Amino acid sequence: MGCLPCFTSSENKAAKRQNSSCRNGQICDNYSSPVQAFLPPEYIPKPKLSETTGHGNIAAETFTFRQLATATRNFRQECLIGEGGFGRVYKGKLDRTGQVVAVKQLDRNGLQGNREFLVEVLMLSLLHHPNLVKLIGYCSDGDQRLLVYEYMALGSVEDHLLDISPGQKPLDWYARMKIAVDAAKGLEYLHDQANPPVIYRDLKSSNILLDEDLNAKLSDFGLAKVGPLGDNTHVSSRVMGTYGYCAPEYQRTGQLTVKSDLYSFGVVLLELITGRRAIDTTRPNKEQNLVIWAQPMFKDPSRFPELVDTLLSGNFPVLGLRQAVAVAAMCLQEEAEVRPLIRDVVGALSCLANDPDENTKTDSAASCSASVESDGESYDDEFSREERQRAVAEAIEWG
Repeated sequence: MGCLPCFTSSENKAAKRQNSSCRNGQICDNYSSPVQAFLPPEYIPKPKLSETTGHGNIAAETFTFRQLATATRNFRQECLIGEGGFGRVYKGKLDRTGQVVAVKQLDRNGLQGNREFLVEVLMLSLLHHPNLVKLIGYCSDGDQRLLVYEYMALGSVEDHLLDISPGQKPLDWYARMKIAVDAAKGLEYLHDQANPPVIYRDLKSSNILLDEDLNAKLSDFGLAKVGPLGDNTHVSSRVMGTYGYCAPEYQRTGQLTVKSDLYSFGVVLLELITGRRAIDTTRPNKEQNLVIWAQPMFKDPSRFPELVDTLLSGNFPVLGLRQAVAVAAMCLQEEAEVRPLIRDVVGALSCLANDPDENTKTDSAASCSASVESDGESYDDEFSREERQRAVAEAIEWG
């Protein structure tokens, strides 16, 4: 059983962000207790998943280490497509089904990865949405920890927006807005439809992956947290995430809410508009922090074109730019309470992704309304009440 032969340098680069927990530039901490940091195999809950979900998707399955070694040709270097704090990511092909997958292998010398492995298995066993990367299965064979995901052929948004190779075609305006809408829909599911709500906590361009049709999906749920329950307004947590994307109130107090994710989304949207990194130390001092650089321009619509990525060569709709910048500015408010709800962001951005040259022109309000209503469908009906209560309890206990 061989790994696919088409391992090009661009493919390696495109998929290198499939793994992104706790690497350079990321705010991380050490766990205060060995029990929190390392969980022996016998304490890892095995979610009792049905064979198929209500949407015809195969539920997460358990793999042996031998099966995944075969899929990746014994984890050979030519199959390596990404590397980070969690471990390494390999492209593979499942022997039984022939499906191409991404296999993330935990670094056995790392302490943080065990906890993140458990959280990710539990979270993605509970969560199912077209804009979340699908967990196909996992392996907890002996001291081996591996996660198996659907393979995202075009890699991360970062690879197509911030790490462009010479001669690589940049994303056009409408592709960027579609990515923003897809990411917002993924967050909307986590915040409004998942029960209990989930705070993603690690939204950034390298964690948004693209399939061959430029459909965007959120990945890497190792830092996700179950949201506040009952009368609680926030979740207290050690500050973790990536510098430049973390909400200011979360960095100051460790108090986490869904509005913390809205700030991170605002940073990503600003990256899509500008083609600039959240933090870029290669730029002049006043331009190194993207949000600080952009904020003075938020107040003057006549300066909005100064924000636009020069690689777009002026090819963007003026009204669309104004609305996108307005949404970014609202998400980046210093005070969490005045940031919008993610459902309002989805509604505001949905129309911006439609290229008038490729789509039949329709009434904008009706189009946006239909888009928002269609996303109201629940993707959360895969589990019986008893299974959900058990899985939620496990997620709260361990995550």
